Amino acid sequence: MKDNILIEKSVDFGARVIKLYQYLLHSKHEFVLSKQILRSGTSIGANINEAQYGNSKADFISKLHIALKEAAETEYWLLLLQKSSYVDERTSDSILKDCREIKRILITSINTAKSKQ
Repeated sequence: MKDNILIEKSVDFGARVIKLYQYLLHSKHEFVLSKQILRSGTSIGANINEAQYGNSKADFISKLHIALKEAAETEYWLLLLQKSSYVDERTSDSILKDCREIKRILITSINTAKSKQ
């Protein structure tokens, strides 16, 4: 089921974001952007997980929308980290690819849920 794939991917992505946060904090001594990426990047999966226990279809869709907004914010921080050379291009491209994949799945899931509403 697509929701299970979404949960798995968001947990894996969250773990990558935590590792990125640790790298930025300890290797680059970057404290502000690293905290931003940690907050938004881990919030994606938290909202996806919370959506699974929504009170209604509307609540489910609302939580997925929040996750999508957090994914868009995370994408912004990743691009900023890449352009400011805090993260090398290979690493940045890889984690951006994962973030964009989660965004695509979220959009599909939201649209599917809306069509069944």
